[in-house]
Amino acid sequence: MSVENMSTSPMSSPQKDIVIIGAGLAGWHVIDAIRSKDKDIPITLITTDNGDRYHKPMLTMAISQNKRAADLVRATGIEAAKAANITLLTHTQVIDIDSDSQQLHLAATGAADTHTTNPTSIHYEKLVLAVGAHPIFPKSLPEDLVWHVNHIERFGQLQEKLATGSQRVAIVGAGMVGTEIAEDLLKAGHKVTLIDLNNAPLSQMLPPQATARITTAIESQGIQFLGGCQVSGITRDSDGQLHISYGPLDTGSEDLSIQQFTPLVVDHVIASTGLLVDDKLPTAAGIEFDRRTGIVVDALTLRTHAANIYAIGDCMSINGVACRYVAPLRAQAATIADDILGHEHGGYDHKPPMIRLKNKAISVMVTGVPKATGNWQVKSDSADELVMELLDDHEAVSATVTIKAPIIAKA
Repeated sequence: MSVENMSTSPMSSPQKDIVIIGAGLAGWHVIDAIRSKDKDIPITLITTDNGDRYHKPMLTMAISQNKRAADLVRATGIEAAKAANITLLTHTQVIDIDSDSQQLHLAATGAADTHTTNPTSIHYEKLVLAVGAHPIFPKSLPEDLVWHVNHIERFGQLQEKLATGSQRVAIVGAGMVGTEIAEDLLKAGHKVTLIDLNNAPLSQMLPPQATARITTAIESQGIQFLGGCQVSGITRDSDGQLHISYGPLDTGSEDLSIQQFTPLVVDHVIASTGLLVDDKLPTAAGIEFDRRTGIVVDALTLRTHAANIYAIGDCMSINGVACRYVAPLRAQAATIADDILGHEHGGYDHKPPMIRLKNKAISVMVTGVPKATGNWQVKSDSADELVMELLDDHEAVSATVTIKAPIIAKA
């Protein structure tokens, strides 16, 4: 097979082609799994970028390590495609899926050489959607003024801006990613403010008794946490500084300090406000999906409701729950590979992975399927450690959280 990009001549795909859309961790895992079982079956990988292989979770801890985007790339797309014996279509966007004829309609993203003819369609025998999910930008967070750290290209652009010296950065959203980025930027020498609708970080996942410890830990480092606050708008002044307008959620309260309404002035704003699955391709293919949780797949085979189409990773959901962790990807890819190749297999057994917050200021480990509300029970509570269990309606443990004493770095 050859390595192709959008600047090459048109190509036609054999009837047995496996086509994968998306060259993130999920897409490359599927290729690895198929190639471990079949070295020759035709595979085409379509991506809107250059297809480089990198480990996305590293993005939330790379700035303090002084790593550039190039430092995180394990293999370029061309190198990886040659090694895997696949056809790679870079800087290519799938604009439509015709699931009846099993055809994809393609267009160049603008990065390709416009002096050559580009392929406009490709046939698939089996199709894998590894398209990921995209950051949510509320109306109060204009995309042209706000960064996100969900892709290596945007990370690289932000890293270049921050490499010029200590700067003021606001992060909107104190989930796992926002909380990890906050510590990473602080360690890199920047002044960090973390803003969230909730009163503590990770409040959509853990109960208040647990999140209070996380708040204490991050504030002890020097991160400013503004909890229970909503951003209403961002503007840029003539000096290039960003002014963030925000206020408390409970606007009906009469005891509000002036400081709560004073705009926060920063050099950069990063959005970490959640993810959505783009609706265009699932809708075109007639696939059942939800923009917040993802494409609905069969729990055992990871097939969608459309014939010969699978989904994996951030873009899919199982039993109404999004699957947005890296650890299960290998098992998901192995199941898809077996199913595509017609091998007998026992089916995918979805097990929620252990979740570890990468912050050094505090150790947070979560198992099961945690949620903020519910019957959380304290198993142990001391200055050094808090252990809690979430019990379901049958008194069975559905999640646990273990939080160990923060390690406060010396100034």
